[in-house]
Amino acid sequence: MLVFRSEAHVTRWLAGRPPGVTISVSKLAELAEAWWWDRLAADWQPRTREQSQAILDKLGLVGEFWHLG
Repeated sequence: MLVFRSEAHVTRWLAGRPPGVTISVSKLAELAEAWWWDRLAADWQPRTREQSQAILDKLGLVGEFWHLG
């Protein structure tokens, strides 16, 4: 994972290479909270692939990159 300060910074870094997937820091924070919020619970159980996919879908993280195959 790389963190950039702006879209312009991403473009300069890519230097003509095709981009991968980018998300904002705020979206990354939303994902982290949704993904990890329950990990310290005494009764924690791993979620199913479908439950994990639902988290991504709910956050609008859709497309081939975000599909948990």
